[in-house]
Amino acid sequence: MPTVRDLKEKAGAEPITMLTAYDAPTAEIVDEQGVDVILVGDSVGNTSLGHETTLPVTVDDTARHVGAVSRATEDALVVADMPFLSFGVDEKDSLENAGRMLKEEGAHAVKLESGPHTVELTERMVQLGIPVMAHLGLTPQHVNQYGGYPRQGTDRDAAERILELARAHEEAGAFSLVLEHVPSNLAAEVTDALDIPTIGIGAGPDCDGQVLVIDDAVGLSEWSPSFSKQFGDVREEMEAAVADYVSAVESETFPADEHSHEESDLEDVY
Repeated sequence: MPTVRDLKEKAGAEPITMLTAYDAPTAEIVDEQGVDVILVGDSVGNTSLGHETTLPVTVDDTARHVGAVSRATEDALVVADMPFLSFGVDEKDSLENAGRMLKEEGAHAVKLESGPHTVELTERMVQLGIPVMAHLGLTPQHVNQYGGYPRQGTDRDAAERILELARAHEEAGAFSLVLEHVPSNLAAEVTDALDIPTIGIGAGPDCDGQVLVIDDAVGLSEWSPSFSKQFGDVREEMEAAVADYVSAVESETFPADEHSHEESDLEDVY
């Protein structure tokens, strides 16, 4: 299993792979294929829980999915994505919520959607033994502030703020940094400026690693963002399988003899 230290040593040396997972079967597949990091993202709200945004995801929701993923994972580093308002409001609650993911659910680290308010919190978590993955650029928990999911860091002032915050979180002890939906040249500059690895999503090819939502990567989503890529078509396969099942039941070809068992001792019951 790669440790936080192992991941830091990959910066500039070897590409880092990260995918989300929200359940044990998916985590097992992702882990077996050699992915370095499994992120139990708050995107579970959109992908699995039927919400339009990540905001309704609770600490209990996160804990349940983190535990499922951790129990099915042997080699990958499991990172728990802390949900909206579970951190940054009260330090005690922030530490307890993050610590729960490691102590009770088996995660190896947490991810915080970051800003000026998370620099000191990152430092405190690291002091207590909670490894922190920072996240800058597009932070979906700010959807109501953004009015959507626009690209970030597109002007000089905004780009400089992202670079400044990236350095501040590295100094606070973050072991890696997710850069989401920012210009590729900004991501390259941030990557060059840091010793910790950057992991991009919609941030171009110059980050130290890449992350995608598993539903987008395997083609389960009906829609995926322009910066993503479908490496399969799981949705089509599932639709075909379900249609075949419905047809087989309705035509009474399933279950067949090989799917049933008769017990001879029960012949005279009725």
